[in-house]
Amino acid sequence: MSETAYDKVKLARKNDRPTGLDYIRGIFKGFIELHGDRRFGDDPAVVGGLACISGIPVTVIAIEKGHTARERAMRNFGAPNPEGYRKALRLMKQAEKFGRPVVCLIDTSGAFCGIGAEERGQGQAIAENLTEMSALRVPILSILVGEGGSGGALALAAADRVFMLENAVYSVISPEGCASILWKDATKAEEASEHLRLTAQDALSLGIIERIIPEADIGTKVFYDRLRTLIGEEIKALIKTPGLVSQRYARFRGIGSDEAAKLTANEG
Repeated sequence: MSETAYDKVKLARKNDRPTGLDYIRGIFKGFIELHGDRRFGDDPAVVGGLACISGIPVTVIAIEKGHTARERAMRNFGAPNPEGYRKALRLMKQAEKFGRPVVCLIDTSGAFCGIGAEERGQGQAIAENLTEMSALRVPILSILVGEGGSGGALALAAADRVFMLENAVYSVISPEGCASILWKDATKAEEASEHLRLTAQDALSLGIIERIIPEADIGTKVFYDRLRTLIGEEIKALIKTPGLVSQRYARFRGIGSDEAAKLTANEG
């Protein structure tokens, strides 16, 4: 029996799936974590700092969910507050100043939607990240390693290259949220998943991502070694790429254009 889109959602949410810090420890060397947004405070749901990969100094930013119940509560279950996105942006601007490429590791059901987050400008923080990342003068590589939920994920994915693990998902809304809005019934999440086109295979066909990363050996040393090589090679290629900002602009302008043409042809 073939896997459904909702099976992918459940795999992306598995408790034993590696989190952002697991990837940082497994792939990068000499990680030095930096804290705070210099406006409000530090958000434990977003981890960021300096590291090296393949001999190249980089800024790495990850959304961290935690593993145990205590860790998950402390990390707000990987749902960043505005200060988390502002911390990420501060680190990206610092990377630009010193010419360091940026690597983002994304795993979130979405940005936190609590009252405090809204009062502190959640929407503005996400919008500022999108604006600033679109013009950042250093390479940006984003990898969806689990859930990629709505603007909470997109705020770290306005990149030159976006990769997804094969069982990661990327969607404008959770299947449960979509089902609740469309049918007033969250139990129809499986049906909603099929319509949302949220799998890595869907994202690749739509031109939203450039690569699907196999994960049969996920969490092992072999897996991290393979991912380190892949990231290192991509970063080296991006460093040599001229006109990075204009190419990034063209990348996003072109997303879905072929699909739109197909839909128009079908309607005709």
